[in-house]
Amino acid sequence: MNMPVEAAAPVPVRLFALATGVIVVGLYLPQPLVGLIGVSLALSPAAAGLVSTLILAGYAMGLFLLVPLCDVVENRRLILATLATNAAALAVAACPIAPAGFLAISFVVGLTTCSIQMLVPLAAAMTAEDQRGRVIGNIMSGLLLGAMLSRPLASLVAERFGWRTSYALLATAIALLGGLLAFRLPRRQPPKAPPYRALVGSMATLWREEPILRRRALSAASSFAAFNAFWTLVALPLAAPPFGLGAVGIAVFALASVSGAISAPIAGRFGDAGKTAIATRAAHLILIVAMLLAGVAGSPWAASLLPRAALIAAMGVAAILLDAGTVADQALGRHAVNLLRAEARGRINGLYTGVFFIGGAIGSAVAGLAWAKAGWIGVCAVGTLGGLTALALDLRDGATMRVADTAPVQACD
Repeated sequence: MNMPVEAAAPVPVRLFALATGVIVVGLYLPQPLVGLIGVSLALSPAAAGLVSTLILAGYAMGLFLLVPLCDVVENRRLILATLATNAAALAVAACPIAPAGFLAISFVVGLTTCSIQMLVPLAAAMTAEDQRGRVIGNIMSGLLLGAMLSRPLASLVAERFGWRTSYALLATAIALLGGLLAFRLPRRQPPKAPPYRALVGSMATLWREEPILRRRALSAASSFAAFNAFWTLVALPLAAPPFGLGAVGIAVFALASVSGAISAPIAGRFGDAGKTAIATRAAHLILIVAMLLAGVAGSPWAASLLPRAALIAAMGVAAILLDAGTVADQALGRHAVNLLRAEARGRINGLYTGVFFIGGAIGSAVAGLAWAKAGWIGVCAVGTLGGLTALALDLRDGATMRVADTAPVQACD
């Protein structure tokens, strides 16, 4: 029997946080393994780079085409089916298959990783309005921890056991996760909705009619562009003098930045308290400071004045601040957009996440060009511009944000 989600048991926040943290690893798993995968499958460097590209392209496709099904299909069944397909795709990727088959299955891995964004709106629907920001923030902490841990963990496992083991372990973890969720997820049948084709087409209407969605998505895209600019290329200066870190040192550096994820539940509490505007601006200011500090730490004049340990510490603080600002912005954004229309929560969440992932992809691409032209200083300039753009959106639309802080919320379905 399908019970209304409000009548179901309280949200199993830890399980949802664990689920999003495990599932998201699939998005970032190949990034530190591209070299090993390319050699193993005899791929050219350009073809090896397609592995990460296809996973992210598949994820974006899932956000726009599969996540809207949350507003049509019973949510528990949809999530479990998507997770099962994801585990199967990862298991296939761990097997010795032809290069073309591996590239194709990489797209499927990304496509089905979108189950993350099916869990978030379900959690929002299960939660009382005055606790929604805190719950979403806590779940986002798990997601960000998984994203941040994925690179160093994949590197360490691959170095010891081979890259295929990384895929096999993740497939096993997601299969076990699906079993846990099968017992804990409530059944949620969405209210009567238009046909699927009309539902997907209505995403353009939602984008046009919801100014808070537009502003929050563009703000998150700008912040995520800065985040990706930093993390896509930071390994290059860290491996070179004066930092001189090896693979293990860079993995430890990435692990240290995980502490920035604690900002998600803090940001959620600010959202619940009606202080979204001030918290969002603080997040963007922190992000700007982080990119400026990273630029200073990686500059030639700092290397001539400061000892190596101080430079590493400064870059580490910049990474923590960058992660904290980005995570806070996304948590506040999810809090805001999940209050807009309960009957369209899946589509809104897919739109929001899809737009900020596009921003992240743009940030990575532009940062690569900046690195070729101006080195690390150019990369940090790209990141700073992303933070400034997000802050400018806040200042331009301050009145809309204040309305979002105080406006009555539609009831959950």
